[in-house]
Amino acid sequence: MGILQHYPPRPLKLPAPYQPNPPLADPPLIALVTPSFDQGRFLEATLRGVLDQRYPRLEYVVQDGGSADETPELLAQYGPRLTHCASAPDRGQSHAINLGFAHTKGEIMAYLNSDDLLLPGALHSVAEYFAGHPEVDVVYGHRILIDAADNELGRWVMPGHDDEVLSWADYVPQETLFWRRRIWDRVGGAVDESFQFAMDWDLLLRFRDAGARFARLPRFLGAFRVHSLQKTTGSMVDRGAEEMSRLRQRCHGRKVSLLEIRRAILPYLCRQAGCNWLYRLGLGSH
Repeated sequence: MGILQHYPPRPLKLPAPYQPNPPLADPPLIALVTPSFDQGRFLEATLRGVLDQRYPRLEYVVQDGGSADETPELLAQYGPRLTHCASAPDRGQSHAINLGFAHTKGEIMAYLNSDDLLLPGALHSVAEYFAGHPEVDVVYGHRILIDAADNELGRWVMPGHDDEVLSWADYVPQETLFWRRRIWDRVGGAVDESFQFAMDWDLLLRFRDAGARFARLPRFLGAFRVHSLQKTTGSMVDRGAEEMSRLRQRCHGRKVSLLEIRRAILPYLCRQAGCNWLYRLGLGSH
């Protein structure tokens, strides 16, 4: 975990059970927002990955920051299939997410970046789990790593959820994260726009501190795209480090050392390595 390429690129293959979408007796309304800016080369794959699931009750919003690439043409093409789409300057990704959610009412919520993917059947699986577990507020799953050409680079097989580790590191694959509107409303009903890199970690901590119950689903739900123009490269690394340090200081009331972080997360990383080993042997969840 934390490594973005485990092996040379190879075609992405999913288990056969991921393809059928079992009918749901009373599917919840899912609100999904894609914030976008100049990611037109990947945006269509993101859109199709959501829309082609044919989930029966979906609010899908694309909030673009005024892209100058092929994004406007894609929004014109896919606009009729979206609940709402807009392309105008904004104050960054967090602001775009909040703008998008303002057009939704769905009971289940998530956001998906414009270069990542939802895997087939993900929406049905999440809806089915929430329906069967009314006490759970937040869910996430395993992650597949892909490159710019949709080839697979690796897999993160996640162990069971651990509230305590969240104080030290954000290990939750963001593109697999879904939550109930009730916990969203409880923590203020917005992403903190002072964060432009670690807004998802901040949101997870706010959920946890508000008493949210988390569950890790034993399924690959999303694919994280590794490419040269993503936010985790370049100047955002410095901004990201500052924001992560800010969150750790909020959790612990002081600055923490790298050695403390490593010691705190080591047991979780060992559990993750064990889950990954079992998965490769065909004995773990998939």
